[in-house]
Amino acid sequence: MPFLAPYRWRLFAAFIYLCLAALATLVVPFAFKQLIDHGFTEGSRSQAGVNQYFLALFGVSCVLAVATALRFYMVSWLGERVVADIRGAVYERMLHQSPEFFETTRTGEVLSRLTVDTTLVQTVVGTSLSLGLRNLFLFAGGMVMLAVTSVKLFLITIGLLALVVVPIVVLGRRVRKLSRASQDRVADSSATASEVLNAMATVQAFTQEDQEASRFGATVENGFQTALRRTRTRAWLTVVVILLVFGAIVFVLWLGASAVIGGSMSAGALAAFVLYAGLVAGAIGALTETWGDVLRAAGATERLTELLDAQTFVTSPKQPKPLAKAAPNGVVLSFQHVRFHYPSRPDHAALEDFSLEVAQGETVALVGPSGAGKSTVFQLLLRFYDPQAGRILLDGVATSELDLQALRGQLGIVPQDTVIFSADALENIRYGRPHASDAEVMAAARSAQAHDFIERLPEGYRTFLGERGVRLSGGQRQRIAIARAILRNPPVLLLDEATSALDAESEFLVQRALEAAMQDRTTLVIAHRLATVKKADRIIVMDGGRIIEVGSHLQLVGNGGLYARLAQLQLAA
Repeated sequence: MPFLAPYRWRLFAAFIYLCLAALATLVVPFAFKQLIDHGFTEGSRSQAGVNQYFLALFGVSCVLAVATALRFYMVSWLGERVVADIRGAVYERMLHQSPEFFETTRTGEVLSRLTVDTTLVQTVVGTSLSLGLRNLFLFAGGMVMLAVTSVKLFLITIGLLALVVVPIVVLGRRVRKLSRASQDRVADSSATASEVLNAMATVQAFTQEDQEASRFGATVENGFQTALRRTRTRAWLTVVVILLVFGAIVFVLWLGASAVIGGSMSAGALAAFVLYAGLVAGAIGALTETWGDVLRAAGATERLTELLDAQTFVTSPKQPKPLAKAAPNGVVLSFQHVRFHYPSRPDHAALEDFSLEVAQGETVALVGPSGAGKSTVFQLLLRFYDPQAGRILLDGVATSELDLQALRGQLGIVPQDTVIFSADALENIRYGRPHASDAEVMAAARSAQAHDFIERLPEGYRTFLGERGVRLSGGQRQRIAIARAILRNPPVLLLDEATSALDAESEFLVQRALEAAMQDRTTLVIAHRLATVKKADRIIVMDGGRIIEVGSHLQLVGNGGLYARLAQLQLAA
């Protein structure tokens, strides 16, 4: 309903056209009654009289045709528009979810809800809903006209039709439950396929094609069996309803035929009653089918509503503070006694009593074994999560008090796992600053030592890089990411293993580019390869979410601690 509300006038117009079409349909049996009772009786039987009745019938059919066409156009437009709005709203909601949400929700399941579930909603809004309302009106109008035509037969019909309600309610609830389960199984299949297709190289390298095909086949078969149970229940619902309805109608018509023979009812009235009974029966049958579609869409709507109602705990404050123009006492970043547990690992502290201050223009390197908490520092700084204790300051203002867009606008990151979008090289680099000119993009590429290899691509900067950058080497993808960060030109630069995928020559070139980019800029560097952090102003050694050593390369090597052991292992290697 909230998505239909903006288009209430179109909805109202569709309702009017629907009413006209239903009214025109209900007039037809009455016209036949008049024709039989008055057009063929002795004394009024004439060609002119017959012509008048048939012209009236043709006029009714014209109204029916035009109203039906306009109703079809309006509801189809509404179906397409509403589904487009729902997809946009769900996608936008997903874009604002923190990584915590995707720790428990698979992207394949989200994609299934965006496509399959919204298509079911479109079927109801664009087709089934209007057909259902039309048949509901025909049913209601037909019942009224049945009462007008013969009160006795109408009352008998009402008593018999009451029997139809029980199976509709009982079987309908089961159909709805099975519809939800069926959509869940489809989502499972989509999630499995998405996961495997995004890791195709790994699947093939480990020769797991048959295993993955079997795993996907199992999810598809599970979905098929669930859909089969739903379809079987719907089939039983249809059989029961149609048998009860038509059985009741045949019995009532037998009573009517007996009344005509007895002279208590005219032939025209019986003919009209037959036609109205046919309309009522057809309407009930159509309503049964429509109700099945509505129940399937209800299950889909529940799943879409779950996404639309998904809340993120990381949001901008209602009244965010402005960014400070200058760092107080020269301190740009400050971590004050931060403690953090990932939601999926509540018993394990990723950071414990972590305190760190980074001055303006300083380059600080974070080193330590895997799982020491280095990447967590970046995640908290970007405010993908909020710490359970302590606080993080940017230019003296707590990050939780800043607008998220403003906060992240001050940060540029080169991640370890480079993301390349399905676009050309120019647009991939421009992602760092969407309104940058081509010249600025190319300047950033030169700084990242990416210009030369991009120029050698078939169409230069306009070369499509393929999904996830499959047409580039690992080192080339990394340099695209570095160019993107350089183009953003942020006050604070975050380098997460920025040179990890480069060969020795490329690493040397990119290191020179990064040194130029880090001039007069605050930089945090994560690196396992200690050769990349020797020139840092300070090296922070982490283990178990805590800072255990601080100093320069030479100082830390001389201390003989964890850093010295890591350095010795790398030198030995």
